[in-house]
Amino acid sequence: MDNSGKEKEAIQLMAEADKKVKSSGSFLGGMFGGNNKVEEACEMYARAANMFKMAKNWSAAGNAFCQAARLHMQLQNKHDSATSYIDAGNAFKKADPQEAIKCLNAAIDIYTDMGRFTIAAKHHITIAEVYESELVDIEKAIAHYEQAADYYKGEESNSSANKCLLKVASYSAQLEQYPKAIEIYEQVGTSTMDNPLLKYSAKEYFFKASLCHFIVDELNAKLAVGKYEEMFPAFSDSRECKLLKKLLEAHEEQNAEAFTEAVKEFDTISRLDQWHTTMLLRIKKTIQGDEGDLK
Repeated sequence: MDNSGKEKEAIQLMAEADKKVKSSGSFLGGMFGGNNKVEEACEMYARAANMFKMAKNWSAAGNAFCQAARLHMQLQNKHDSATSYIDAGNAFKKADPQEAIKCLNAAIDIYTDMGRFTIAAKHHITIAEVYESELVDIEKAIAHYEQAADYYKGEESNSSANKCLLKVASYSAQLEQYPKAIEIYEQVGTSTMDNPLLKYSAKEYFFKASLCHFIVDELNAKLAVGKYEEMFPAFSDSRECKLLKKLLEAHEEQNAEAFTEAVKEFDTISRLDQWHTTMLLRIKKTIQGDEGDLK
């Protein structure tokens, strides 16, 4: 379907909206319903933005939504302004990730000012995802996940906070910031082990914490596994705990073959994802004379 006509229409609407804004700022315009003209301009910018979206001109759509957002702010319509910034961010995501982040941050500022922290947290996650997938800046993604977790905690949304913290832990471990990752995995593991619906996940968090300990120091890992078994007896019977004990034994004997065999055996029943494989390879590289793979 040809939407090029929509783009022309949108450009015309933008020009008309610009005129309305200019006239509302003039002395006479201000005396005769200046605010009404600004409201009409707001509506025109939003309509133009949607037409640009239909024509798949994402940058122009983003700009038009931004114009609407600024005018809404001028009229003290904070909620509408924030919504327009979110619309702008969503449009820019398809064309200019940096611009998308600016718009989402502008919306977050408004929401936090209004005390709407749960919505602000949700948009921090969106920014984190843009940094993850579009801009590949993991440090910045971590910062936004942490901020989201803080806001969720403040609103007592602990399971949403934990989801964000687990992302932080996963990336921290990849960036070799093991103490930070361990602290989070232990914290989330401890908070889930007493919950009948979530306790199944606790063993996974203690397993991940143990792997991070193991990369730093074998003795640390041994002590950690013992501590987790004491805190959470169900961990002792888990396949994850049994694997850790086999790996500790193989590492102590500097037996790379036994290490690989234990990992392979575990992997045939429970597939290990990319994160686990990366951590296990880092541990295996500390065995002398190791080739550095898990084959």
